[in-house]
Amino acid sequence: MSTDSPAPADTAARSLAHWSEEGRREMEAFYALARLDYELLAKALDWSALLGRMQSDRSLTLLDVACGSGKFPQALTAYAGLEGVRELRYDLLDPSAFSLTEAAAALSAPFAEGTHYESTMEDLAPEEGPWDVVWATHALYALEPAKLDAAVARYLAARAPGGFSFLAQGARGGHYIDVYEAFLEGVRGGEGTPYVASDDLIAAMRDQGAEPEVHRLRYEHVVAAEDTAVLEGFLQRCLFDDTVPLAELLEAPLVGAYLRGCHDTAAGVYRFHHEVDCVVLSDDEGATPWTAAS
Repeated sequence: MSTDSPAPADTAARSLAHWSEEGRREMEAFYALARLDYELLAKALDWSALLGRMQSDRSLTLLDVACGSGKFPQALTAYAGLEGVRELRYDLLDPSAFSLTEAAAALSAPFAEGTHYESTMEDLAPEEGPWDVVWATHALYALEPAKLDAAVARYLAARAPGGFSFLAQGARGGHYIDVYEAFLEGVRGGEGTPYVASDDLIAAMRDQGAEPEVHRLRYEHVVAAEDTAVLEGFLQRCLFDDTVPLAELLEAPLVGAYLRGCHDTAAGVYRFHHEVDCVVLSDDEGATPWTAAS
């Protein structure tokens, strides 16, 4: 998307537009910092033990909800010690054809590319699935509030009996939710749909009778203040809006104050604080293999 063109009107449309080849520059700047998100998720659980235990008597199927660019399976193969895990079929779901292609290209053993579903979670056909493993990692921020209950219902139904689901999403009080709220209020005049927070998803799960296990991660992204290309690209990707340059964000109402609060002037860096909930659903209550790293 050119910085000379207006941004699409609302959150879901802007998100989808930025999952494209035109959005690669800001995507790469974003992942210069956000790779840490997925590294921490890969280290939060003993994924090797979990998947190995589930594979003891059968091969597994997996659905990656809103698969993005495949950074989570990449982090798992790099950090989770999956060498002893047998091959499992990795199905991908995303409304962006670009994301489906990007995520599929990122897969390596033990993940074997399976079916592509160019769809949102709520529109996934009811006859598809269920899957032994379902995950959605930093995936559902742009979910339309009116579709929240339908998306959560389909997410719950996607997990097979005896299966395991894992959702990671920013909570209120963390950077992803707070910076977007400040942007909508201070730059867009209060117009636009806020991001869905983990709080919303967990409440919807409980309203529908699920009993999720919730574990919160707290950490920071740190970027040098002088690294303006990464800082700008990271923030524009957080906002799914590349029409407002860094200089304007720093001076804008509300979002400028928020960014000044993140600026550690003594160290010459910006520190973006994260509150991220890991949300597990399993029939094996209390058996989630959290690690010391979490």
